[in-house]
Amino acid sequence: MPSLPAMTPRLGRQRLLALFAAGLAGLNFPLLALWDREASLAGVPLFPAALFIVWALLIVALGLLAERQSD
Repeated sequence: MPSLPAMTPRLGRQRLLALFAAGLAGLNFPLLALWDREASLAGVPLFPAALFIVWALLIVALGLLAERQSD
């Protein structure tokens, strides 16, 4: 598998700040209110499932950014 090119420190910092802003927006009230419904996803109520999915995606994105910065 080809290696990804290393990022400059400034670009990495900007991407981390953008990820922080996306996480803050994704876990804030107005967007979370979209998931507050009487529905379920694989037997799990939609609101906790959406919280877990957003949280997991943020962790994956952070991991990818951290791996890319360490090269």
